[in-house]
Amino acid sequence: MQRRHALAAIAAATALPGLSLAQDKPLRIVVPFPPGGATDIAGRSLQEPLQRLLGQTVVIENRAGAGGSIGMAEIARAAGDGLTFGVATLSTHGVNPAVYPKLPYDPIKDFVGVTEIVKAPGIIVVNPQVLPVKDFADLVKYLKANPGKISYATPGTGTIGHMWGELFKSATGTSMVHIPYRGAGPALNDVLGGQVPVYFDQVASSLPHVKSGKLKALAVSWPARLDVLADVPTYAELGYKQANDASWFGLVAPASTPAPLVLRVQQAVAAALKEPAVRDRLAAQGLYPSGTTPADFSQQIVREIDKMKRVAAYAKIKLD
Repeated sequence: MQRRHALAAIAAATALPGLSLAQDKPLRIVVPFPPGGATDIAGRSLQEPLQRLLGQTVVIENRAGAGGSIGMAEIARAAGDGLTFGVATLSTHGVNPAVYPKLPYDPIKDFVGVTEIVKAPGIIVVNPQVLPVKDFADLVKYLKANPGKISYATPGTGTIGHMWGELFKSATGTSMVHIPYRGAGPALNDVLGGQVPVYFDQVASSLPHVKSGKLKALAVSWPARLDVLADVPTYAELGYKQANDASWFGLVAPASTPAPLVLRVQQAVAAALKEPAVRDRLAAQGLYPSGTTPADFSQQIVREIDKMKRVAAYAKIKLD
């Protein structure tokens, strides 16, 4: 019944007078980070169900670089014809506006929020072959005994991983060297290879390597312990509530996209996220489905920018 209602809403959203949609052309979803990371996983999880629900080819395009700014700028410049959407993240629509004085896009004026796709718990992991610490407290103890001698990897300068790393340092009174990469995939490769021993990012990209024993998880940012990592404590459990907020991924469209076309895709995403196969696939990656309304997601972006500005000021992060 819910799926029939969703399909009816999708049809109604494109049946309004004067509204034209070229369904013979592909719907493009731009992912502003490289393949293999959590952002990419979230976007690609929607490809097949959206094709089926919308009756339209859906293509995923990775446009990586500059902490997601390259991909976001491309989405902002696109025509508002309902054929271009992008995966926004807490980095692109929270952290970047907080830490960069100038961006090639305006996170509020250049976009319309479509929906939050998933929430994504954060994680700190170490390569146990390089840094054989027993747990979170052991890592803090080691870092205090070796200030500035250990490096940590993130998906890039100004990403949420960077913010989490700086918050960790500030909260624990420790010192590490930040090594930024162009996305989660390249960062993970070097952490797995032992070039960098500590890594901050979403659970999704690290989870398979934690399960295999190649990486050791020390803490997650989530309201409660995750079923997929039941033996890993939350930051709040460890006494660091300020580091316990999750990240998120959502869809945005160019600001000029008509509301009915935004609603069409939002309804399809919401329907897809109710499908057991989609939910199971996301849950296996440590991603938790959402599907909020365009209005709710747009308001969320405004709140996140304000929150990240406070975090950036607290951690004294300002980038060129």
